[in-house]
Amino acid sequence: MAPIVTEELPERAAPRVDSPVEQEETSEQEKPVEQEPAKREESAEKEKPIEQNKPKVRRTIDEEGGTTTATYPHYLPVWDHGEKYPPWEPFTHTEHGKDADPSFKDLLVEGSKLQHLTPTTGSEVTGVQLSKLSNAGKDQLALLVAQRKVVAFRDQDLADLPIQEALNFGVYFGRHHIHPTSGAPEGYPEIHLVYRNSNSGEFESFLANRNSSVSWHSDVTYEEQPPGTTFLIVLDTPEVGGDTAFVNHVEAYNRLSPAIKERLHGLTAVHSGFEQAESSRSRGGVVRREPVKHSHPLVRTHPATGEKALFVNGGFTRSIDGLKKEESEYLLKFLLDHIARGIDYQARVRWAPKTVVVWDNRVTSHSAIVDWVTGERRHLARITPQAERPYETPYVSEAK
Repeated sequence: MAPIVTEELPERAAPRVDSPVEQEETSEQEKPVEQEPAKREESAEKEKPIEQNKPKVRRTIDEEGGTTTATYPHYLPVWDHGEKYPPWEPFTHTEHGKDADPSFKDLLVEGSKLQHLTPTTGSEVTGVQLSKLSNAGKDQLALLVAQRKVVAFRDQDLADLPIQEALNFGVYFGRHHIHPTSGAPEGYPEIHLVYRNSNSGEFESFLANRNSSVSWHSDVTYEEQPPGTTFLIVLDTPEVGGDTAFVNHVEAYNRLSPAIKERLHGLTAVHSGFEQAESSRSRGGVVRREPVKHSHPLVRTHPATGEKALFVNGGFTRSIDGLKKEESEYLLKFLLDHIARGIDYQARVRWAPKTVVVWDNRVTSHSAIVDWVTGERRHLARITPQAERPYETPYVSEAK
């Protein structure tokens, strides 16, 4: 049976907020340290795994009988049990969208077209080649994505470039995250793969005890410095179906009453990667880096736009610090339900060949939509630059 690799469809659904939450102390967090330019360049290089003897290596190509119909076979998932990494060290993130030209003249060049998917959330761009952008264009890309939350770029060549060239493009936006449990192209652990073989049957098992595949989450928010500007490159996709939905956490925050906004400020919540690691280990999967948990503000401020957003998601947020169990569960349930119900600040992105979807993981959640039964392969590659440690700015009264 071929594997599913996805964070859009988590390896284990997050515990319900009314289920017991394992109580563990949040790991002590180090303050970010300033790095010299040379050290920042070193952090962009491929991280070296700790050596292991005779590791088990699981390859999807072998499980498909040594041949494949995948359009990009060099992107097929591999799990190397010999890849082990030490804990992440803090790094200084440069937010390129902060001082970008808001006219977008180096991004939305002559002949390009920008079309909004909804008034507040999501856009689609044609006539722009991401891989050819200047640094000014990349800065403006970061700003546009921060403003629109998710942008689909059509007719892109990133999938056709050597994998290292795609990574060289992505590292401009931050240090590459290496996912602790997912499959990756052989030799490129910085790529997170979302994968479903046409004959796996695992989606049917996943849906056996669920009424839908909705699973809102933000990527790996348990890290001390979670991702910011994030890229998902389509490799193979169903002709119809398999879309991805996004929800705008800035609008979710804006819809709250002033009294609730004020109460949320100053609260932090625990984001945990322990459940994801446990799930992988229980199935004989890899755990490249020991799991962590960190506390982040419930209301996060974006460094480029200054907007405030709810920073909570059903995938990894476990409890609210300082509240009793029942209080934490009720407040988390309210916030997660509020985000999930926000159909007027959600957008649905349809995949098509040569598409790259870029979103800001700091101010959105997303969910895969499992709705196709035609047996087609769904294969995507994620480049996941890490950003700053989440922070909040003081609440400002809205009273006139």
